[in-house]
Amino acid sequence: MAERADDRLVRLLGLVAYLDGHGPVPVPELAERFGVSEKQIRDDVDQLWVTGTPGYWPDDLIDFDADAVERGVVHLTNARGLTRPLRLGTREAVALVAALRALLDSPAVQADAGRAQLVRSALAKLSAATGEAASAVDVRLVHEGDPEVLQAVTGALAGRRRLRIRYVNAADVVGERDVDPARLLTQDGAAYLLAWCHRARGRRTFRLDRVLAAQVLDVPVDAVRVAEVDRDVDVARSVAGAGLEAPTVTVTFASPARWLAEEVRSEEVTELADGAFALRLRVTNPAWLRSVLLAAAPMVLAVDPPDVAAQVAAAAREALAAYGVVGLTA
Repeated sequence: MAERADDRLVRLLGLVAYLDGHGPVPVPELAERFGVSEKQIRDDVDQLWVTGTPGYWPDDLIDFDADAVERGVVHLTNARGLTRPLRLGTREAVALVAALRALLDSPAVQADAGRAQLVRSALAKLSAATGEAASAVDVRLVHEGDPEVLQAVTGALAGRRRLRIRYVNAADVVGERDVDPARLLTQDGAAYLLAWCHRARGRRTFRLDRVLAAQVLDVPVDAVRVAEVDRDVDVARSVAGAGLEAPTVTVTFASPARWLAEEVRSEEVTELADGAFALRLRVTNPAWLRSVLLAAAPMVLAVDPPDVAAQVAAAAREALAAYGVVGLTA
């Protein structure tokens, strides 16, 4: 999967903060800590080495001990102020108070007493520091999905009980499953249940607004399986996993469409000759794929399976026919 620029930025900033607090750290340890390859850590260090403050002369750049890096150890010697305590203005503090109140009301936090306590503690301290401005903030979230489903899911998580759910997957197929819930996740305004699915006999992610019904069973979860599911959770990977039952399509693009490799979430990117590349996409919404292919049509070199290309060509012919244009061939 091609990495998004904002994901890498978060890791780069985290890398600087971690190195500042822990001193020299071996590359393998950093790779394990941040969940990436050792090569990616070395690439990140190379990127940070040419990053700094305006002026961008050598003395303005983040610096590392070059000898240590050669030995496989990353030693930050100049953070260029990135680790200084953050000073918030009133506007920034109020925005953060609003975000924390929204977070406290989210299903993922409500279902975890320890997580909720951390958010409450941070909110209380920030509200006290912000003063009267914080009291003017009123945040109320409207949760998508059935409230009874959310109540059953949070109850099962709190009581460590198995759930029986009726779920409509990304391919619009409704089925019933027994799952051992591990935790709730939120991403881009949506809530997801991470669980061990007994029907699939593996870890699965279920989008809550696709859960049609949920029943808490008087059966304890399999603690070993839940611990396995809950270990080293990658939010982006888990959310992407919510569509794993949908079909995959491989699209080959010419070099000018390179921006799509970053903007479109894909399962695999394959580099080809002359700058061309292939994206393997898991398609949960065929209409979305058609719109992407039509928008980038001049740069599309191949589509597999062929019937997808035929469907897109048919959609293009219909659109052109509506404007009186004829003569399009697949």
